[in-house]
Amino acid sequence: MTVFTVSPVVLGIPGRPVDLQLKVSAPTEGSGLPIILLSHGQGYSNHLSSLNGYAPLANHWAEEGFVVLQPTHLSSRTLNLPAGTPGAPMFWKERAEDMSHLLDRLDEIEKAVPQLQGRLDRTKVAVAGHSMGGHTASLLLGMKTEGVSLKDDRIRAGVLLGSTGRGDGLTEFVRENYSFIVTSDFSDMTTPALVVAGDKDASEHLTVNGPEWHTDPFHLAPAPKDLLILEGGDHGLGGVSGYDVAETTDESPERVAAVQRLTTAYLRSQLLGTADWQQEALVGVGFGVHSRP
Repeated sequence: MTVFTVSPVVLGIPGRPVDLQLKVSAPTEGSGLPIILLSHGQGYSNHLSSLNGYAPLANHWAEEGFVVLQPTHLSSRTLNLPAGTPGAPMFWKERAEDMSHLLDRLDEIEKAVPQLQGRLDRTKVAVAGHSMGGHTASLLLGMKTEGVSLKDDRIRAGVLLGSTGRGDGLTEFVRENYSFIVTSDFSDMTTPALVVAGDKDASEHLTVNGPEWHTDPFHLAPAPKDLLILEGGDHGLGGVSGYDVAETTDESPERVAAVQRLTTAYLRSQLLGTADWQQEALVGVGFGVHSRP
């Protein structure tokens, strides 16, 4: 399916240090299109952590009939906000609020992108995020941080890619510098979600618990949850944020293709009521699937 992209769409948000910029990727045809909010991670490549990252996911989902909205969060290296900015350096609360702002301002987004007008199904919304973006997505699905709930009931499903886990498995550096992760509480994360993790993703800069740490949202959150484990997958999951970024230490087009195919099948099952997405898992090898219905 042919797709188009528009970037940047700019939204003025009262009280936000800079305007909220986003990229829109969508198919050129069709109506009643479901929406995916895509939250970027926090890698050290300059443009990974912005609306310009994650083309392997955004382009594929748009080709498959979804409208993908990618904001540049305040934590992005492209903004380089002063260290004293409230919420710095990770702006964990503001990142989740960005996504809710996008849903609040869909009328403005449609006006800025006339090709979208009248084509969105606002009742079919999912959120996806990689790494720190997974933390953001988890908040919108019902995880609490520092006792704060930012759950958005307009979101019907989520995809967590190499996401953050429990707070008692963090490195000393993360505990001291990103203490909000210590308070992660998955007990109220009730929205359906697919957790995607690589079995080689030790993320030693984040956790002492090894690759299993990234599966915590599956094990600690209430059902329904699904878990996809990619054999040989490191934190880049083959290159979901971009094949050439420095963070992709496990570059594998085949692994990315598996993530594309299986996440698409999962999102269709949750938003469109299609057949069991796990049937897609029977087509390939190199991954394991687990469910808690």
